[in-house]
Amino acid sequence: MAAEIHLRLIGTSDLHANIYPYDYYRDRPDDTVGLAKTATLIAAARAEVPHTILLDNGDLIQGAPLGDWAAESLASGAITIHPMIAAMNALGYDAGTLGNHEFNYGLDVLDKTLRAAAFPIVTCNILKPNGDLYYKPWVILERTFIDAAGAAHDLRIGIIGFTTPQIVQWDQSHLSGRATTIGIVEAARIHLPELRAQGVDLVVALCHSGISRKTPALPGEENAALALAGVAGIDAILTGHQHLLLPGADFSGIAGVDVVAGALQGVPAFQPGFWGSHLGLIDLVLTSADKGWRVGEAKVSLRPIYAREGDAIRSEAEADPNVLAVASAAHAATLAYVRAPVGEIATRIQSYFALVADDPSVEIVNSAQLWYVRRLAASVPALQGAPILAASAPFKCGGRGGPDYYTDVPAGPVAIKNVADLYVYPNGLRVVKVTGDQVREWLERSASLFLRIDPRGLEPQPLLDPAFAAYNFDVIDGVSYAIDVTRAARYENEGALIAPDSHRINDLRFRGEPIDANAEFLVVTNSYRAGGGGVFPGCDGSTIVFEAPDTNRDALIHYIIENRRVELRPEGSWRFAPWPKTAIVTFLTSPAAASATPPAGLSITPMGPAPGGFALYRIASD
Repeated sequence: MAAEIHLRLIGTSDLHANIYPYDYYRDRPDDTVGLAKTATLIAAARAEVPHTILLDNGDLIQGAPLGDWAAESLASGAITIHPMIAAMNALGYDAGTLGNHEFNYGLDVLDKTLRAAAFPIVTCNILKPNGDLYYKPWVILERTFIDAAGAAHDLRIGIIGFTTPQIVQWDQSHLSGRATTIGIVEAARIHLPELRAQGVDLVVALCHSGISRKTPALPGEENAALALAGVAGIDAILTGHQHLLLPGADFSGIAGVDVVAGALQGVPAFQPGFWGSHLGLIDLVLTSADKGWRVGEAKVSLRPIYAREGDAIRSEAEADPNVLAVASAAHAATLAYVRAPVGEIATRIQSYFALVADDPSVEIVNSAQLWYVRRLAASVPALQGAPILAASAPFKCGGRGGPDYYTDVPAGPVAIKNVADLYVYPNGLRVVKVTGDQVREWLERSASLFLRIDPRGLEPQPLLDPAFAAYNFDVIDGVSYAIDVTRAARYENEGALIAPDSHRINDLRFRGEPIDANAEFLVVTNSYRAGGGGVFPGCDGSTIVFEAPDTNRDALIHYIIENRRVELRPEGSWRFAPWPKTAIVTFLTSPAAASATPPAGLSITPMGPAPGGFALYRIASD
């Protein structure tokens, strides 16, 4: 009779430097985040079965202010171990891989971070300039398991890691000349046979990549987990990067994805949200065979750290006191760091309406970017000879982050926590040179945020596409334009041109005149966008003419310090082309929007609460 072993794979992904259940931007506790809370679920999951392996799928060290403080402290030598690594060491992780945000602070900080890890980090698709692997491609965990009859068996578990190959574009200032990448599927075809040749009994893929709706899969694509599942030799996959949930409805309608069972092309897989929101579990029944072991049964599930009941949050897990203790000094230092004042603003800045109107939370970033580059223009030849524009997007606008994930900075003193609230990512400031036609296409890509509105429709119509990330809704200051949402989107969510005859961007003007399609412009943006992030026309890395030594966030801090008191006067860069007053056009925002002044030029009417704790509003263009 064949022997059977129950093995539980436990996994986290996209923790983004969230250890404490705390919102450093609002400076208050937050039950929806934190590895300390996930740790309690980890302990429970381990206690339920005798054999477990704990894994992480990347994006560990960046994303919360604690990550910024830790990176600065590691670089200066003030600390020798990253608090995320200290917490994971305490929890006894067995292995992990790298996410794209691991490279935001540069390879030196990352190398110092990984040096202290008590568990192996594996990634097989990052190479040195000479072609050697930068990191270990895989690791073999040797474990003794007890089967259902009480007999002991020695098994070899192979763990192989992958990250998004686009890191060389998004963080080219850190990686150029030091590292390169190959596609996830391409790397799998090289390294999986090597791993299998080591006599492993099971292979688990840590894939810091999401699940694409594009078919067929493209070489080197960003979200390649579904295509990876089609490479022979993988028994289970951890996915991430997209901050979504599998099992769950987030990936409904994609061929090859079982959203109920949690499987990609039949391979058990999960994606466990973000910031510690969920713990992923894959329960495997391994059955002995003539040669090694095979997966007989698989059950995939997610466990949340909280539940939402209307506007209220119900905690599903208490924070682990041991994890809190390990990170207590870092937490205290981060609080001091984010509370340090840098200046003041004259008016409240909030993002409750940032997706439906020209907004101060975007305006202040664009103003800072223009100020920063114009100061340098006289001494930097690459910044001369063309008009300077600025592009930025609202980063915190609900969506996957929930109804509390909005920027809200009161008038008065501004601290670093407020600046980090306005600009979440430590992107490097970049300037690209594009044509007027590319400016128009850039804005067309941004306008994919909006669903098409039927001007003749009489039933309520949602305006915002929930699948579109707010950080891809770029507003360009220095030009003016209207967006006609009654026309089809020219680009789809992932950047492909789908309606070549449609144009949503109307009346695009520069200095009051129709923009010249052939004229050249310098656009201040960030390293993610300039390097190809979001797949925007004119942004593929080849158009970069200036790489600043500072981050966009640093530019914002310097702008506030230099001006001491910032007064914002929105330029009205964009507006909606009007639609009939009979059309009932709606959008979701935070219930806290009720305390904010609606933007000028729009009629916005509350319509009551909406699922998920949001508020529903009707919008009409004047």
